[in-house]
Amino acid sequence: MPQRTPLFDAHLAANGKIVDFAGWEMPINYGSQIKEHETVRTDAGMFDVSHMTAVDVSGERATEFFQKLIGNDVAKLGFEGKALYSGMYNKTGGVIDDLIVYRTGKGYRVVVNAGTTDKDLAWMRPLAALFHVELTPRRDLAMIAIQGPNAIAKTKAAKPDAAALIDGLQVFQGLSHGEWFFARTGYTGEDGLEVSMPAAEAIPFWNKLVAAGVAPAGLGARDTLRLEAGMNLYGNEMDDAVSPLAAGMGWTISWEPANRAFVGRAVLEKEKAERTAGAALLKQVGLVYEGKGVLRGHMKVVTPAGDGEITSGTFSPTLQVSIAMARVPLAVKVGDAVQVDVRGTLQPARVVKMPFVRNGKKVFE
Repeated sequence: MPQRTPLFDAHLAANGKIVDFAGWEMPINYGSQIKEHETVRTDAGMFDVSHMTAVDVSGERATEFFQKLIGNDVAKLGFEGKALYSGMYNKTGGVIDDLIVYRTGKGYRVVVNAGTTDKDLAWMRPLAALFHVELTPRRDLAMIAIQGPNAIAKTKAAKPDAAALIDGLQVFQGLSHGEWFFARTGYTGEDGLEVSMPAAEAIPFWNKLVAAGVAPAGLGARDTLRLEAGMNLYGNEMDDAVSPLAAGMGWTISWEPANRAFVGRAVLEKEKAERTAGAALLKQVGLVYEGKGVLRGHMKVVTPAGDGEITSGTFSPTLQVSIAMARVPLAVKVGDAVQVDVRGTLQPARVVKMPFVRNGKKVFE
């Protein structure tokens, strides 16, 4: 049976179109996905992301635990609230999940994806036992992402008692405010906040955000926004069988110190060396479509160096062209012309460096 977030009744009240997403009943839109997308790019929109799971991690060896668990190094988190993005890998170097880790006053908080929560916890628990750390899934919380150029100002208007804390947040930092948690993070390529709160306080806060001029936005707009921002989606750009190096996540791996033996390191070091030597491997690129129709996932990409595949594709409301993320041979370069098999016809596309859009503006050449 599908699960519901604490905000489900608010979605119904706003005429949200409810769909099944990773086992949750969630709004795909509230009438116009395009309008919701544009509102986030130009003003402020909000998303219910309560289906994601925050897990508090505590214990004297919590830092060692994360240094073994993930590819990025939590030793870089030099002050309370500082956050980092990382992959969590299996022993063969595949991506179990991508996640954000925050340093907190009591240890760490990690936020994992909705569809992978059970799998993630099952993977983390044996390692947590080894390091004698405690994992506390915070299923008592709701989470709202407020995104857009006016998101921070309007959130402060809706939650004035947290205004000073919000003003002091750096990008990629999250801090507690009583039982609430405010993080200057997001999944849209815009500035904004992801706010966690006790479940019972979610709908009153949602309604205050509406009164402050923040528009509800659904999962449809969230997907087109993240694709324009060049951000990966688990199950599309990465999964248990896909290397982070093939998924454009190499920048999230901390190779130093050389003796930090995170899970999957040996396999990924071997792959990294093979890539340097010019092995026939794949990498992630952006595509801008120059043909008719819309690029979609699993379409074949034809290049002089061999074939690749689109992992996510859409029509970009901001750019008014179709864009995609794809895995193609290493030899393919930015600026190259490629072809995409669109319903049996090869159509032209151009390789670009992502992101496509940042802070509402086109950023690729």
